[in-house]
Parts: sequence; C-alpha cells; structure tokens
Amino acid sequence: MDDLNKAGSPGPLTALDTWFEEYHFRLRITEQGNVISVGDGITWIQGLPSAKLEELLVFEEGSLGVVFHLTQELLGAILLLDTDALTSGTGVHLTGQQLSIPVGDNLLGRVIDPLGTPLDGMESPQCSERRNLEHPSPPMVTRDFVHAPLYTGIKIIDTMIPMGRGQRQLIIGDEGLGKSAIAVDTIINQKGQGVYCVYVLIGQKRSTVLRTLDTLRQYGALDYTTVVVGEANALPGLQYLAPFAGCTLAEAWMAQGKDTLVIYDDLSTHARIYRELSLLLRRPPGREAYPGDIFHLHARLLERATCLTSRYGGGSMAAMPIVETQQGEIAAYIPTNLISITDGQIYLDADLFASGFRPAIDVAKSVSRIGGKAQHFRIREEAGRMKLDYLQFLELEIFTRFGAHLEPSMQAKIRHGRVLRKLLTQNRLSPLSIKCQLAWLIAFNEGRFDPFELEAIPRQLNRLVEHIQNSSLTLDRDRNEWLQTLETWLSAIPEDKE
Repeated sequence: MDDLNKAGSPGPLTALDTWFEEYHFRLRITEQGNVISVGDGITWIQGLPSAKLEELLVFEEGSLGVVFHLTQELLGAILLLDTDALTSGTGVHLTGQQLSIPVGDNLLGRVIDPLGTPLDGMESPQCSERRNLEHPSPPMVTRDFVHAPLYTGIKIIDTMIPMGRGQRQLIIGDEGLGKSAIAVDTIINQKGQGVYCVYVLIGQKRSTVLRTLDTLRQYGALDYTTVVVGEANALPGLQYLAPFAGCTLAEAWMAQGKDTLVIYDDLSTHARIYRELSLLLRRPPGREAYPGDIFHLHARLLERATCLTSRYGGGSMAAMPIVETQQGEIAAYIPTNLISITDGQIYLDADLFASGFRPAIDVAKSVSRIGGKAQHFRIREEAGRMKLDYLQFLELEIFTRFGAHLEPSMQAKIRHGRVLRKLLTQNRLSPLSIKCQLAWLIAFNEGRFDPFELEAIPRQLNRLVEHIQNSSLTLDRDRNEWLQTLETWLSAIPEDKE
C-alpha cells in the first residue's frame, strides 16, 4: 500500500483520510415528503416545500417521479418508475436535479426508453455525457437559414414539397394512410448522407414497434438511428417524456455540428397522454378538454429544431412530427396548433389512398414554406414546371367526371397529367436518389414519357433509373448532357411506344 502511495496512486486509506480531513460538523436539514395517494401513473405528495417543477423525486421504496404540479398544500408528480411497494405513507426525497439522459454516439443502433434504459436486451450504453430533457431552444443569434436539402427519397415530396435540414415538416392525415411509412422511408434514405436519425414511438403497440425495428434493421438504417420507445403499456409519464428524450438526443448531436433528423410518431397521442395526466392532477380543462398550455408544450419541443450557424458548429436538427386527424378534419385543435408551429405540412388524403395513389399526398393541401430555398437549383427549375402542370391537370380532370367534350389540346393536357400521376406513384421502401429524380423530371418536362401506355410507365421509369445510376452524370452537369443521356435511354426501348 505504501509503495502505491509513493507512486502517486492513492489507496483507499489515503482517500478516507482525505475525506476525514475535509469533513466538518454542521447542521444539515433535509426535506422529506409523504405519499398521500397513488394511482393511474400519478401520485399526490405532502411536504417538500422547496420542490420545483420538473425536479426529480426519489421514493424510499425505489420508485422515481418528476414534479408535475404544485398547489399550496400538495404537489402532484408523474411516476417514471414504480414498484408494488409504493403506497400511501411512503417517504419521498428531493434530488435537486432535473431529469437527464445519456447522449452520444454509443446510442446509435440502440432501442431505449425515455430514461435511457436499453430495451434491446443489450448492456447499458457507455456514454460520458448526460443532457437534461428540458432545455431551452437555441437563441436567434445562433440560428442560420435553412440552406441544405434533406432528401426523403419520395418523389412527390422531394420535388413539390421539399424539406431542408433544420426544417420542421408536419405529416398529417387520418389513421392508416401511410404517415409512418413516409417517416421510415425518409430514415432509410439517409443512409450514407451523414444524417443521424432519432425515431420516437409514442404510445405504440409492441407489435408496431417490433415491425418498425425489423424494417430499419433489414435496410441497414438502424446503424445510424436511435429508437426511443414509450410503448402503450408503459407508464403515462414515460410516454409523455418520450418526445423530449428523442429531441435531447438529436440536440446533443446538433451541438457537435452534426446533421440530425428526429421523428415524433405521433404527437396527437402525446397530446392525449398530456391531457390524461393534466386531468388526473386536476388542472383546469380547455378546448376539447386539453389543458391550456398544450400549445406551449409542443411549441417548446419543436422550436428546438433548427439550423445553427457555422460559428456555433453548423449542425442542424430537422423535425418530422406526425399528427392524426379524424375524418380528414384538418381544422381540429391539435392539428391546427402543430400547423402553426411547423414550417409546412404533408397532408395525406383518404380518397387518394382509396383510389390507389400511393403515397396518398394531396399536393393542393401540402406546403413547404422554406424547403424550396434549400433545393438544388436544377431540381427547383424542373419541379416548378412539373408542379404547375400537375395543378392544372387536377383542375381539368374535374370536367372529365361529367362527360364533357374537351378540345384536343385539353385532352392532351389531361393525358400529360395522368402520365405524371403515374410517375409520382411510388411503393413503400423504395427511395429514389436525387440524381434519378432529376432524370425523370427532365424526361417528363420534355414529354419523353407521353408516347408510352400508362401501364408501361412504371417499367420504363425503372429502366431510366437503372440507366442513370450506371451513368456518370451529376446534378451540376449541363441540361443538354442530361437530354443526350435520355435519348440513349429512349433508343433502347422503341418496342414499348404506342
């Protein structure tokens, strides 16, 4: 032991001696509260006059909670971890800390709960840094304009409703229309793009969680993705904290100068959980029984997504919240709140879905307010022409439902629009590179698909994609070079023309 101490490595006796030297007798006052009642994931506590909102609480029998509501005599807490021994009379102590989770690259490829506990059967990740779940959004002086594109691999989005890194784009629509499919496709398309992804599953069934994990693993997307799960049978407090945990993970990478994408699936479930907790804690209800601060809750979450200036690392966090509507009612309380917070929305329509148009995105009701500024200039030029043709086609197609006689020029425009609708149809889990998207945009604008039968267009598009992938073209190449490549593609398939 003496040899170790001489070598500069203090042994346990030396450390104990140091502790005794620094110890001073003094009066120590600690607060202890007592549980009054517990149930439905919340507990009422008497005492603890120094408690603060969002402060972490430790119960004597091992449970964990967070201060959620303060009254003159009692405080209400949401439970994050409970045991069967938790009952009335259990002692409660303050920690003086806010809830935090581990962050870092070791969480990539992992499945965790909102407390950072692994759910994938593996050991706890070794992370050297922790970050509070509640964190102020970046101030305006640190924010930059959205200037880099975030490609989803979905043709109709990347061309007509583009996203940028640092943008908040809402996915909205009824249940079962493919909202989560768009989110999963977007994550899969980030492979090799240097974007770290966080997928937050809120109140989802375990079967849904497992199916999502299997898809991400099958396409190699789990290597750069962290999945935060607050499943349906978890405590309401854990489900409530899930989006804040996911945001904190992505925010830590953004602070390191990395590009991130966080998906909240979905915030309508999160709003219902928050309403449940608020009503149990006797908060006054507002519109549709939601508490009055529901807007502030989602605003402070989504405002943390942004693009930082190079002076502050140049990182970005794009957010794709998902919200569910009932019977297409886009003007409901929670959807309108999120529409006003985000930078645009992707609206999925039930009629389009029933007609077989997938993804069932209604271009007329969808918008991206800032993503177009981040588009490559060639994509922006070609997509502008195409979008105008598509909107004109949607207007003209109405006349065909009444059997009206149309002039040949109108018939040609309708035929051109139907070709485009066929081109925009896309299967799940088949993202398209942006180079291939520019190719079909130019081909469509030049009328190269018009001679084909509608049924043959998907096959010809696949041939075009294969032809472009094998070429050395880049987005910056001259348009004439692209046209020459298209002519080579056309010359190889004369048998499919009318």
